[in-house]
Amino acid sequence: MASHPLLRAFQASKPAFGAWITLPGVWAIRTVAAASPHLSWLVIDCEHGLTPLQPGVAESVAAVAALGPNAPSPLVRIPATGACADGSGNWQIKYALDAGARGIVVPMVSTAAQAKSIVAAARFPPQGIRGFGSPFTQVSWGLSASDYLKQANDSVLVLGQIETPEGFQNLKDILAVDGLDGVLIGPYDLSLSHGHPAPNPDPVPPIEEKIQVILQEAHKAGKKCAIYCSSGEQAAKRAEQGFDMINVTTDSGSLTEGIARNLAKAAGQATGEKAFGY
Repeated sequence: MASHPLLRAFQASKPAFGAWITLPGVWAIRTVAAASPHLSWLVIDCEHGLTPLQPGVAESVAAVAALGPNAPSPLVRIPATGACADGSGNWQIKYALDAGARGIVVPMVSTAAQAKSIVAAARFPPQGIRGFGSPFTQVSWGLSASDYLKQANDSVLVLGQIETPEGFQNLKDILAVDGLDGVLIGPYDLSLSHGHPAPNPDPVPPIEEKIQVILQEAHKAGKKCAIYCSSGEQAAKRAEQGFDMINVTTDSGSLTEGIARNLAKAAGQATGEKAFGY
């Protein structure tokens, strides 16, 4: 079986730390993937990041998989938002999973119908409607085609982002959808969509209350709860609170922060606090 530490962490109920990939290119993602033994997963961001679904995602997933059996799990955030209950986003899910992604993240899932649609697109029959045919998918997983077909429905992770007022209102119905592995909290859009400023670095109290409600309801429903953080300090606090999947940093953010910090030290200046950024 191919490397899938995020799935193993979910099965063991252990917190899994990851990083967000916004930069295109195999060397950027491979460098991040090999950076730390604490890294369980990566999200290749095709919504706000610069990696295209084809062929960029396939190249990026292959670059990570080539690192061997301990490589982090590559997931893909598709461009289409959750408003695709009509199936219009299914082709993006197909591209991501055919590329060998170990899971998908779908932005702005706001209704149970939307959640059902993305689950169906990610599962082979009889659980879903996903088509089979790529000669490359199983190679990325290190499996035969027949073994991939047998294992994919239980191994591919499906996560919907909760970041709109409607999504928060429909949370219990979304969490009740069979085959949805969990939800990911987008604190920036959750804040903005409720009329509050973006986290800087932490969400305002009314949004923090909603974040805790989402965490509690997810666990009540037997689902995993993920959250986006922008620093190791934030991530450690979220792990203590019981979040299952926690973003720690981004490739572009770490690059900028690291260069700025070292240049400030070279110039004899204080590094100061981290500037606002995604």
